[in-house]
Amino acid sequence: MTNPCTVFLELLGMLIGMGGWFCSLAATIMPQWLSLSTELMGMESYEQGLWEACVIQEVAGMECRPYDTILGLEPKFMLARVLMCVSDATCLLGLLLAIPAMSQINCCKSEEGWRTKRGLKITAGVFVCIAGLFVLFPVSYVAHDIVIKFFDETIPHVVPRSEFGDALFIGWAAGLLDIVAAVLFFASCSDSRDSEPHLVHHYQRQEIRTIDGSRKRTEYV
Repeated sequence: MTNPCTVFLELLGMLIGMGGWFCSLAATIMPQWLSLSTELMGMESYEQGLWEACVIQEVAGMECRPYDTILGLEPKFMLARVLMCVSDATCLLGLLLAIPAMSQINCCKSEEGWRTKRGLKITAGVFVCIAGLFVLFPVSYVAHDIVIKFFDETIPHVVPRSEFGDALFIGWAAGLLDIVAAVLFFASCSDSRDSEPHLVHHYQRQEIRTIDGSRKRTEYV
């Protein structure tokens, strides 16, 4: 019989992992990695992402333009591009591996099949955890670079400084959700069939004899 706690951990890990993957994908696509607004032009602000830069005006709205070439792209954005794409692919692969490993999937019901399911869940957890680390690293690196440049005293105060964009917070949430999903997958593997209680029936043979020594009947208790 399937342990309800194991099923709950698997379903919760799958839902949280899917949420982390969607957040990671959104952070990869969003142009709001860096936000720049100037005091001289309060009606206009700039957003910079991994794939395009946008200008936001209160009258004309948002206008985005993709980068013409990757040769002039900053190294931090090049690194973030690679790691975010790898994270999206790794997390998706981990979730796909976790689907046949779930207890509710009617396959591999034998003892050997249960071990295969357990191995798939562990592999899925490792992939999702790696995806979470791949998200956290570029997001934190870009945030660290923003903080260093924001408090750089060599830059004049009249020069506009970049601030955190919405994509950074979504990226942090994605990394956290991926790690939590991986922990849930690992926790669901702790349930072992060997640890389940087994009912052992002991049969005791009792013979009832008559006064003359002949055996009358045999009862099992």
